[in-house]
Amino acid sequence: MEELPVAPNEGISLSAFRSPFSVSGKEGCKYSFDGSSYHYSDGNSMTSQRSSQILTGFDTLDAAPNYDFYANTNAPGRARRTRPSLFQPTDVQCDSIPVQPSQDDSFPPPLYEETSAHREAGDSSEEEAEEPLSEPTRFGWVKGVMIRCMLNIWGVILYLRLPWITAQAGIGMTWVIILLSSCITGITGLSTSAIATNGKVKGGGTYFLISRSLGPELGGSIGLIFAFANAVAVAMHTVGFAETVQSLMQESGTKMVDPTNDIRIIGVITVTCLLAISLAGMEWESKAQIVFFFVILVSFANYLVGTFMPATPQKQAKGFFSYKVDIFVENFKPNYRGLEGSFFGMFSIFFPSATGILAGANISGDLKDPTVAIPRGTLMAIFWTTVSYIIIAGTIGGCVVRDASGGINDTLSNNNDCLGPACKYGWDFTACIKNTSCPFGLSNQYQTMSMVSGFAPLIAAGIFGATLSSALACLVSAPKVFQCLCKDNLYPLIGFFGKGFGKNDEPIRGYVLTYIIAICFILIAELNTIAPIISNFFLCSYALINFSCFHASITNSPGWRPSFRFYSKWLALLGAVVSVIIMFLLTWWAALIAIGIVIFLLGYVLYKKPSVNWGSSVQAGSYNMALSYCVGLNQVDEHIKNYRPQCLVLSGPPSCRPALVDFVGTFTKNLSLMMCANVGEPSPSALNASRNSSHVTWLNKRHIKSFYHGVVAKDLRTGVQMLLQGAGLGRVRPNVLMMGFKRDWRRDTSSSIESYIGIIHDAFDLQYGLCVLRMKEGLDTSRSIECPFKINKYSSLPVFIAVNPGFEASPKRDVNAPAPPANFSCMYESIQKGSMLCLKGKLRQLWFPASGLTLLIPYLLKRKKRWARCKVRIFVGGDIQRKEEQKTDHPLPFTMRADQCSVETHSFASFFDSVKRFEDLIGPYRLNPDQKDCEDGQDNQNCPWMVSDEEIDRNKTKTLRQIRLNEVLQDYSRDAAIIVVTMPVGRRGQCPSALYMAWLETVSRDLRPPVLMVRGNQENVLTFYCQ
Repeated sequence: MEELPVAPNEGISLSAFRSPFSVSGKEGCKYSFDGSSYHYSDGNSMTSQRSSQILTGFDTLDAAPNYDFYANTNAPGRARRTRPSLFQPTDVQCDSIPVQPSQDDSFPPPLYEETSAHREAGDSSEEEAEEPLSEPTRFGWVKGVMIRCMLNIWGVILYLRLPWITAQAGIGMTWVIILLSSCITGITGLSTSAIATNGKVKGGGTYFLISRSLGPELGGSIGLIFAFANAVAVAMHTVGFAETVQSLMQESGTKMVDPTNDIRIIGVITVTCLLAISLAGMEWESKAQIVFFFVILVSFANYLVGTFMPATPQKQAKGFFSYKVDIFVENFKPNYRGLEGSFFGMFSIFFPSATGILAGANISGDLKDPTVAIPRGTLMAIFWTTVSYIIIAGTIGGCVVRDASGGINDTLSNNNDCLGPACKYGWDFTACIKNTSCPFGLSNQYQTMSMVSGFAPLIAAGIFGATLSSALACLVSAPKVFQCLCKDNLYPLIGFFGKGFGKNDEPIRGYVLTYIIAICFILIAELNTIAPIISNFFLCSYALINFSCFHASITNSPGWRPSFRFYSKWLALLGAVVSVIIMFLLTWWAALIAIGIVIFLLGYVLYKKPSVNWGSSVQAGSYNMALSYCVGLNQVDEHIKNYRPQCLVLSGPPSCRPALVDFVGTFTKNLSLMMCANVGEPSPSALNASRNSSHVTWLNKRHIKSFYHGVVAKDLRTGVQMLLQGAGLGRVRPNVLMMGFKRDWRRDTSSSIESYIGIIHDAFDLQYGLCVLRMKEGLDTSRSIECPFKINKYSSLPVFIAVNPGFEASPKRDVNAPAPPANFSCMYESIQKGSMLCLKGKLRQLWFPASGLTLLIPYLLKRKKRWARCKVRIFVGGDIQRKEEQKTDHPLPFTMRADQCSVETHSFASFFDSVKRFEDLIGPYRLNPDQKDCEDGQDNQNCPWMVSDEEIDRNKTKTLRQIRLNEVLQDYSRDAAIIVVTMPVGRRGQCPSALYMAWLETVSRDLRPPVLMVRGNQENVLTFYCQ
């Protein structure tokens, strides 16, 4: 026995027993394996990849999954690879497979091939690297997200309005406002983290997260609203900065015009400087944010030190007494004043200060790793800013009284009517409290933190840093979000702003637009007016982010697998509901405006239906609902009142038989199932052609609600049998087979006739109803012009194929579409003439021997607007002498409950001068009396299409009935818009296929209107009763 070779210290190496092989394909591809690595060559270049032996100890021929196979974009500096098709590893044809040295491994499994998506013909390099691009500036989670979010949250409200809110709502309710705001933003932060870690996040921030989760409908609307809200937030923070500067100018006795106009002038100058910083690039903007961050930290430390310092008489006169329990207890309770004096009034003013949590997500395209940076930075920012707000509200409320006069001489005298907690510390502010004229205190002075701090200029520097950093962050966020929205082309006239410049793809045009919007709101010059406007827009954004997380979770889509696990779908739903409720509690009219804008933009996108597919949770939810309803139908027995004609249409490529497709779509639209079917012959490309999405695209653009199903079979009848048995799902499956009339049956082979009639019998055997449509001009347009299915030029939307108006053309059809080719006019001119008869109120006539389906289809047609003015006339065959009696014998037509319906009885006594014409039609298929075999030498059993004299005599009555029926149709239905007639049925084995085709030909020949021959499956489709 041969000893096994063993590698030292590594166990057994299986590669030692694998024979090296190489495969050379006809197209020049080569594979080889040498035991430790495998190679791929295109003849001029070679790449190799190590096997997985290092990881597993085994050699494998399959390459590991490549990142390029799953990414939408390629990495800079190298060509992108594409996933190999299934054809490559399964069906590679090779000229030769030289095997060395063993014949046992003569057919090794082919290797996966990695090819370049951008390789041009003749390239000698398999990895022709692209020109390396300069690496744009990228930020980590601290610098890119946490600091940015904290700066945006620490805005103007912190310094200028939080002490005032504490005086109005009290310390306790202020903490409630802070915690409620933090709960909303915290839940939104968790939802944002879950969405951001579900896949690679690109630029666009909030818009990108919502649109890729909920789809373009809601994503587009919230993208516009969020970008606009950030633009207005620029104005809010700039006005806060201008207020501070104007206050400092007033203290020094300086002014330019008046206080309001001074704020406007300072605000415009400030936002212009911020625009210049933004245009300098993200790197400069990031450096500015770091400076602002440290300035704010120093100002916080300065404020906290000031609260512990002993109060000077000047500060006591302004209401500051350092930490006092009495002051804390007094300020803990609410004391609302003015028009805004309410809990939700204070909440609406404070909430914009908590809305900066998405500042980091909004620049997701500039982060090194958004899936790590967004969750970590956002949640840390929410935590630390919430702590800072609670501390400042508690400390300022425990140190400063609500009202103070500022007069150094307002000390306590022997006044027993002294009001306020300052009385206990020797100060009497009763006079200004009664007159509500106190200029100082928490309720009256916005600059209270400057007065409390150890060094007031540092607080001013903090205000400058907080307001300018927040304004700068919003000035950057709004254009970034808007740029991504513009690039998606969801709305018209905004694509101009989507162009980027520089290595960071800076939206310079978006910066200018945001600058203009900000100036418009800066002119309001009132912070308390601007803040509530922003609150509703941000709350609307947060509601949709939370709903996105909830909806993606509830649909159980396999594509929803975020790496961030600390979220709850029910908590996300709670956050969405609370956000909407608070919107209405804050400002109900602003909430209605925000929701109205969302609905308007949503309706626009639904109407335009942009050609984007982002795999949203709405699609997953639609699938879940459809699947649930389909399964639920199996638990309910069918009832005759709920019968619907669900049609399987043998249309071939739908674009080649548009009249047939349009007609069926008329009475199935929004009512029942329609499925266009195509049978292809086996060929290398037949399988791909049968599943070609261009057919569905054609149906959708024609506004026909239909499925498409293609099969490959050796012949037509076999393919139709596959469709009849396999089409549909559960109860949602076809029950009526719709097909065109075979006009060329006399020129075609006898086997084709037999196959056509066999399809009819197969439909009856499988309990299908049957409808055959015949038009004088034919149905197949591929023979008169180039079929759109065959020419790529028309594969997307063949506008030259006019919709038959009589078959209910879509009102959205472009009337300015190009005219059809000259050789295409014959068919549709006649159809349009027939439809005009219907529009003028002419008759649509129906011949009714025996089928409820023959009545139901015309009734469904008459429900459509295009056919509503048509009158239904029903003809019943019988004895003319018993006309009135036979009317009462046929009450079924009246179950249609049509407004205009008449029933007429006609005799079927045949005129025998038309019989000769029928005999000439069937003559080529008749067997001579002395002929016992077919012309090709086969016996009669193998030629079922041939007709003997016995079979003619046996079916004489039916033959004469069809002849007479055609004569009556020509007499009474020449001007009808459409004729619906019950189709004759031939007994299998007793009615040859040629005779059956002759019946169908005789009934429908020489008639200008379209003729629909209908036969049910002997099941009830109409009922007299309610139960």
